[in-house]
Amino acid sequence: MLFNSLDFAIFLPIVFILYWFVTNNNLKLQNLLVVAASYFFYGWWDWRFLSLIIFSTVVDYSIGLALKSEENKIKRKALLWTSILINIGFLGFFKYYNFFIDNFITAFSFFGLPIKANTLNIILPVGISFYTFQTLSYSIDVYRRKLEPANDFIAFSAFVSFFPQLVAGPIERATNFLPQFYNKRVFDYSKAVDGMRQILWGLFKKIVIADNCAEFANQIFNNSADMNGSTLLLGALFFAFQIYGDFSGYSDIAIGTARLFGFSLMRNFAFPYFSRDIAEFWRRWHISLSTWFRDYLYVPLGGSHGGTLMKIRNIFIIFIVSGFWHGANWTFIVWGALNAIYFLPLLLTNNNRNNLDIVAQGRLLPSLKEFFQILFTFALTVFAWIFFRAENMQHAFSYISEIFSTSIFETPIFPTTTKNLAKIFLIVLFILIEWKGRESQYAIADIVLRWKRPLRYAAYYAIAIAIFWFGGNKQEFIYFQF
Repeated sequence: MLFNSLDFAIFLPIVFILYWFVTNNNLKLQNLLVVAASYFFYGWWDWRFLSLIIFSTVVDYSIGLALKSEENKIKRKALLWTSILINIGFLGFFKYYNFFIDNFITAFSFFGLPIKANTLNIILPVGISFYTFQTLSYSIDVYRRKLEPANDFIAFSAFVSFFPQLVAGPIERATNFLPQFYNKRVFDYSKAVDGMRQILWGLFKKIVIADNCAEFANQIFNNSADMNGSTLLLGALFFAFQIYGDFSGYSDIAIGTARLFGFSLMRNFAFPYFSRDIAEFWRRWHISLSTWFRDYLYVPLGGSHGGTLMKIRNIFIIFIVSGFWHGANWTFIVWGALNAIYFLPLLLTNNNRNNLDIVAQGRLLPSLKEFFQILFTFALTVFAWIFFRAENMQHAFSYISEIFSTSIFETPIFPTTTKNLAKIFLIVLFILIEWKGRESQYAIADIVLRWKRPLRYAAYYAIAIAIFWFGGNKQEFIYFQF
């Protein structure tokens, strides 16, 4: 079920009414309803894959209880590795089986040893990368004794399957999210209104910004052989705003929906395209995943401690694994390695923690230095996005080579219709709103909440009209494929 669908527009109010007015604020009934609604939400896509979520829930719940009563270090480690192998095993089979088989065949053929191996017609379960990492964080934190294991199976099931963030995050930590299912929840009107506001802004990001950028980006990337360099550069820019609007829009809708039910999810994006270096970008982009890899992979490997070679090794591991997490394609691995290369100079010169504040805080405009830092970081990010979007490595290299040819100076091939120009105007307006609201939790709040009620409601209606009038062709969220 998509957030930007009529199905969800019917589903959400029904669950909301049942949750607050039928359960009578009974905690166990509320949690049970969350589980039922989440399974229905996920099963709407394909009910058969509910078995994976249920199995993962049972395994990690049982391992958590076993860890509670087990003091033997070897047995505790065996229990942890059982959780890791089962979860990563499922993820590896569904997401990477055919990738490894294809590359295994290619490698042997390269050395003149052709072999036969069959690939499988495997359907990738939606959200498996997200809920797998969420349950793994629970097992690891219980093993580290940072969290008491769950004793309430329904509450734990609700934590694993919570429908707003089930299929594309944010990837919540058990230490932050699980305790919320144990605490009594009472309807808070202000939180609900804030949640609706964030949902509206998320829908604008997705439907108006991302889906319209997707139309342009798809047309250009899918026909890149017929495009000149300036048009391909335009396509890369459109994709940069597509993926940001799409994924941060999903996160906004998920966070806003969670607030309707009395839950707080972690922030997943913090205006990353205003970053002054690549380290700051990764502190602001997909925060739930980057911090997950930091805490559960980078730090255990030694982090930034140790010698230079260890630092380089750890950075490449975390970024390449992050790239591979996104998909079974060499383009994602190269995208991860490229970001590691971007990051290394900052780490090796101890400048990776320089920009911890908000750019141009308290000022309308950035300084000239900040402006060029933002521009340079954005350019590096857009270049890396080409690998992320390309169908394969050959496509990526041909796309990039044409951008850096003399055709970059030709006029872009872009239909300048009245509606297209209006869409470009909305994208520019979106960037300005993001800049204006960069010091807030999400952009629209910093601007609209200061206005008097008539102006506020006029702004809400304007956003709603833009969603219906300028909405692009409805598309699935990009991160559903990961």
